[in-house]
Amino acid sequence: MTDMTATLKPRDGKDVEAVVQWALAEKKSIEIVGRGTKRTLGRPAQVDATLALGALTGVTLYEPEELVLSARAGTPLAEIEALLDGKAQQLAFEPMDYGPLLGGAPREASIGGVLAANLSGPRRIKAGAARDHFLGCTAVSGRGETFKSGGRVVKNVTGYDLCKLLAGSWGTLAAMTDVTIKTLPRPETEATVLVLGLDAERAGGAMAAAMGSSCDVSGAAHLPAALAARVSRDLAAGGGVTALRLEGVAPSIAHRTGALEAILKPFGALGRLDPAQSRALWIGVRDVAPFAADGLSGQRLVWRLSTAPMRGAALARHIAQQVDAEFLHDWSGGLVWAALAPSDDAGAAVVRAAIAACGGHATLVRAPAALRAAIGAFAPAPDGIAALQKRVKEGFDPQGVLGPGRMWAGV
Repeated sequence: MTDMTATLKPRDGKDVEAVVQWALAEKKSIEIVGRGTKRTLGRPAQVDATLALGALTGVTLYEPEELVLSARAGTPLAEIEALLDGKAQQLAFEPMDYGPLLGGAPREASIGGVLAANLSGPRRIKAGAARDHFLGCTAVSGRGETFKSGGRVVKNVTGYDLCKLLAGSWGTLAAMTDVTIKTLPRPETEATVLVLGLDAERAGGAMAAAMGSSCDVSGAAHLPAALAARVSRDLAAGGGVTALRLEGVAPSIAHRTGALEAILKPFGALGRLDPAQSRALWIGVRDVAPFAADGLSGQRLVWRLSTAPMRGAALARHIAQQVDAEFLHDWSGGLVWAALAPSDDAGAAVVRAAIAACGGHATLVRAPAALRAAIGAFAPAPDGIAALQKRVKEGFDPQGVLGPGRMWAGV
């Protein structure tokens, strides 16, 4: 290998191993990407080569009756979802599509990228995130060694469950070449109950009441009036919208809708979305459609804030008192997407002070490269956790070959 400054496109796991071994021998660094949809999330890459795994495609095993699927890491998520849909199954963790939010095309993500970023959607409050459905993988560490972790069933782990460690590591510990995930039956239908006209504080109470009931809510979100109109034409009547999703068989939904409406009636006027309207709404919430790069807020800086559900409204209020911002509340208020007006520090001082007051953590999702480099994209870890993160990085990648500085400077 001579000129390695271009993007490298391995054909198989052996090629991936060879590239990492070359980088070790030549003291080079590598950025790992799947299909590139989340490439601008995190600190800007300062590397010698890009290892793009988009050519490692294909579903290698799918056993619907066993609820298991294996695929090469570069396989498009859209291809996997279409295959599952044909068998009335789904990825229950409902991974969001970062493409439009970051200025790219929709439906371009790879399954490896979904797992490396530990993605999820509104159903996380019920089904968990990607790591909770990640059964096994084959990967190449920063030592240039191929290893396998996990297998094809949930209860098969002895020793370290490395899959859970790789989920959310953003390609800084290993390059995954093959992955195995759990699939689940797709609900027969869905419906969404709306509470109209609430502010964020009152919406938090309504969502808490719904989540604390026996109605088995699988999505709880609040959109202020301006965002509601942007996410769905069905919500364009004006006023804030608090949405609660129910999924399952039709008779069950009919019963649970009545029960949920009885619980929510004291909070305000109610509405209801049919299955098609409900699906459209929750895709918009999942992908933060009001803040997408081609939308009305395209030039705004976007933060992803995670806090305790009942603290979401207070967190937003802390920020809004000091900067121009819009907020979308997901996961019953525990996840707050914030779009801020451009500023010299991306609002980092205000956001991080609000997080310190309310608890949680903040990730700068969309900002110019210079800002992401200067202030960091991922939340700074406390000293003890930062030391642990550094030891984990050194264990997998002692020479810092894979995505150095992608998540934190110096790691």
